[in-house]
Amino acid sequence: MALLHASPLRVGALSWLVPVRAGLVALAGLVLLLVLVAVDLSVGDFPIPVREVVATLLGGGDAGQRFVVMELRLPQTAVAAGVGAALGLAGALTQTLARNPLASPDILGITEGAALGAVAVVVASGASGYGGGLVAGRLQELGLPVAAFGGSVVTALVLYAFSWRRGLDMQRLVLVGIGLGAALAAATSYLLVNARIQDAASAQVWLSGSLTGRGWEHARPVLVALVVLTPVALLLVRSLNAMLLGDDAARGLGVRLQLTQLGCLVVAVGLTSVSVAAVGPLEFVAFVVPQVALRLTGGSRPPVLASMVAGGVLVVGADLVTRAVLPFALPAGIVTAAIGAPYLIWLLVRTNRGRTA
Repeated sequence: MALLHASPLRVGALSWLVPVRAGLVALAGLVLLLVLVAVDLSVGDFPIPVREVVATLLGGGDAGQRFVVMELRLPQTAVAAGVGAALGLAGALTQTLARNPLASPDILGITEGAALGAVAVVVASGASGYGGGLVAGRLQELGLPVAAFGGSVVTALVLYAFSWRRGLDMQRLVLVGIGLGAALAAATSYLLVNARIQDAASAQVWLSGSLTGRGWEHARPVLVALVVLTPVALLLVRSLNAMLLGDDAARGLGVRLQLTQLGCLVVAVGLTSVSVAAVGPLEFVAFVVPQVALRLTGGSRPPVLASMVAGGVLVVGADLVTRAVLPFALPAGIVTAAIGAPYLIWLLVRTNRGRTA
């Protein structure tokens, strides 16, 4: 049974403990993700059989199918898979760092900080007098990613500063994050109340976490962030494993504690900000996915790769539900919230029972 969870891998003088079960779960999830991607690309106003979708992706298909699959549908599906993977990884890092299943970017206020920055750009572009014209659209296209990243970075800095007590206090981190997120959500509501009706409506749709109409311009920043930040996260895994033993034990094993904590926050903030800039806040993805992956793998912390794959499965599945299953249009963020909110209630009830037992 122990070999099912981890197996040693030796190359010369070097050795690693390979999590076999986590790898198998990630592989199975990847197969499921590929199936969902193919089905997601096949449905729509112009349905295409799955086998022809696969043929088109491999270079076949006629001109019409290539246009529908490669130009109209693939960018949106790529955004869904990329955002799901990014949020899954961000949640796995923050929950492992804080050793708390509640410590996801949306619970800690990082998502709300990114949302506040992005909404400020939407409202400001409308207040500038350009309204919903081409100039306003261009301002939003250029300013949204920067504002979302800036909002999440400022939120993370405030969170880090208020959680510091001769080191990063993890319990304080969660409590400060919940209060900070509530304050940022109130600030976002204030901007919406005082915005023009057209701008408020546009921002509200975006705040629901919509994947509709997403193109390659939204997918590229997410994919680039994954390519750059995923290796950094994998390098932090060894230190995170040691930190599960406690801060003192981690220091004794040579872990540079503050640098590791800062690195985790930087990676989580970067992935969260590009995700929010691309599709708006997808509630509870970063919260639910790492815990589901943890229970599937049976490890001691949320697995990094399995969480990424599970995040892609959840968001692509939500996109498929909103476009093909429901009889009416619905933002994907509402579907993920409908899944995540009951899970949050269950987790809180379970934790409370554990304390009173």
